[in-house]
Amino acid sequence: MIEKAAANSYLYEDVSHLIQQMIGDGTLSPGDRVPSLRKLSRQLNLSIATVSQAYVKLEEQGVIVSRPQSGFYVNGEHNRIDTPIHPVPRSQPRRLNLGKTIPAIFRDSRQPGVISLGVANPATELLPFKALTRTIRRVSSQSSEAMISYGPPEGDPELRRQIALRFSETGKPVSIDQVVITSGATGALMIALQAVAKAGDLVAVATPSYFSTLQMIESLGILALEIESDVNTGMSIEALATALDNHDIKAVLVSCNFANPTGSLMPEENKKKLVSMLAERNIPLIEDDVYGELYFTESKPSSCKSFDTKGLVLHCNSFSKTIAPGFRIGWVLAGQFVEKASTLKQISSLSAPTLQQLALAEFLAGGQYDRFLARSRRIYKQQMELMRNAIACDFPPGTRISSPRGGFTLWIQLPRGINTFEVYNRAIEENISITPGPLFSATEKYTNYMRLCAGILWTPDVRMAIQKLGGIISDMLAEKA
Repeated sequence: MIEKAAANSYLYEDVSHLIQQMIGDGTLSPGDRVPSLRKLSRQLNLSIATVSQAYVKLEEQGVIVSRPQSGFYVNGEHNRIDTPIHPVPRSQPRRLNLGKTIPAIFRDSRQPGVISLGVANPATELLPFKALTRTIRRVSSQSSEAMISYGPPEGDPELRRQIALRFSETGKPVSIDQVVITSGATGALMIALQAVAKAGDLVAVATPSYFSTLQMIESLGILALEIESDVNTGMSIEALATALDNHDIKAVLVSCNFANPTGSLMPEENKKKLVSMLAERNIPLIEDDVYGELYFTESKPSSCKSFDTKGLVLHCNSFSKTIAPGFRIGWVLAGQFVEKASTLKQISSLSAPTLQQLALAEFLAGGQYDRFLARSRRIYKQQMELMRNAIACDFPPGTRISSPRGGFTLWIQLPRGINTFEVYNRAIEENISITPGPLFSATEKYTNYMRLCAGILWTPDVRMAIQKLGGIISDMLAEKA
């Protein structure tokens, strides 16, 4: 019940917000009939005139539509927000300098009481803690000596076998000898980069790209050439072809399935063209497929590796986004670079944690991984829809948002004039953390873009945080008017 209007507010505004909140949290879906004037006035103990005024305002905003002799309905067009449009990147290679901003954002997001909307982590509440705990206990009792010993540098044989079997099920046979276990996907990508490029070399990347990938390139002294991308279909094959004609590119790094931050999914035909085009030029392709298992479609999208016939695709993946971020277990299918990748792995960390590898091998062999993934996909799809609906209700007109078919990252374009670093600074004062858009570019573009993540468990507090975030952005626009 709405007892009274908040300060500097009117009762009809509270009613309006209530309806928008019901749409945002999924209680009301596009096309649903909203409560009648009489019913809602009775439920809220308000006059019919107050509820009517709220409905008139909502209709003016396009949130609901009236139908003669029928009532009010949620506008089916309201939440169909346009997807972001990317600026064309500069065509010159860039040496990166991402500074200290990223560590500060991670530090802020871990502070007590902060609702972390911007960090791309799966919610701990959604991870198979009990099942993994049972598996670890069982493995510990059966392999007590092995679990505290160094394992082979390339990784535990059984885990490598399970990974090879799993990938081979996609129709592309992979031998166990191709699998090198790494310290998460970060370790896999770092090894892949070192295997194909050196300081001063040029590597092509999509823009925007995950900032951790850009940090790796920066740390190795490699130059990044940003390639235009589409928020729905990923890296432009045509733009890459032009870049290959004009630059001495040593490798291409791309995420074809639900790329971070856009959530883009490269069409199958584009994947084939990409692999074929690079194979003709004998240029390695580093593929980051860490979100590939989190698809919302009926079937899993193919990887670029599945079209590789020359061993030029280095396929990088991990369990960090699916079941166990803290295990830090990833892998690279290194193709013709496997010997170099194995050597780099031995130099960097000798071997991966043995107990975690043994536990994951058993978890995969027992079929538990697939059962858990099916549940995760349903939950993340639902949470993605809830977050998009909430943004549609609470963010100002002119907002554009990606519509991923997998993963859990959302890429949001705000109206011109908004600087998302300023949004971040204001939001963190309200204990809300986001990730500003400029961090995803070597050229500090995307000043009015930001990343939010639907991996966080959906709760009333998260819903309220999005509402507050929308208010912060609206206030900033009003100040600039």
